[in-house]
Amino acid sequence: MSHIFISEIFLSIQGESVHAGRPSVFVRLAGCNLGCSWCDTVYAAKAEGTALSIEEILEKVSGYGVKLVQVTGGEPMVQPETIELIGALCDSGYETVVETNGSFDISVMDERAEYVVDYKLPGSGQDCSFHEPNFNAIRPRDQLKFVIASREDFNTAVDVSRKVSHCHLLFSPVWGKVDGKELVAWLLESGVDGRINLQLHKILWGENARGV
Repeated sequence: MSHIFISEIFLSIQGESVHAGRPSVFVRLAGCNLGCSWCDTVYAAKAEGTALSIEEILEKVSGYGVKLVQVTGGEPMVQPETIELIGALCDSGYETVVETNGSFDISVMDERAEYVVDYKLPGSGQDCSFHEPNFNAIRPRDQLKFVIASREDFNTAVDVSRKVSHCHLLFSPVWGKVDGKELVAWLLESGVDGRINLQLHKILWGENARGV
């Protein structure tokens, strides 16, 4: 029986993405292969957590009675069993979203799931980590996310976005580094058909709140 190390499972609203504001169950996996300078889930980046079977995870998710489920981390793809979990969620009829840092091959994931792929920019300190073939695996319904810590980051994001203009483009300011209004001005000036991606959970509950 496959087991996956889980950092936390909780019910909240989507704080980001095209689903912002929607009720969602979050399945946060433990472990990450990167170390972004602005990481706000350092506790989940450690390869520690509670080992649960896929059946146990599904049971916990079903208890919330919500059909939107996001698999996140850490980095979900660090654990090979994640592929099986995603398939099981899709088989169970959940609208499944997978948030990944882009360093792993996303084409191996269940095609029924929706991908939120985080392209790491210079300000993250991990800007050479992206798996380039992923540009060809991102579909129109998927999302490419840019976390912006500076104007340099934004300019890089604009250049990259021209390679994948067919999908949803998300521009998110690093909390405390870039003012949201400033990012809006940059986006309007650029002419890119993107979306400002604010972190509603931090606005509502504060920067350090967990399980929300």
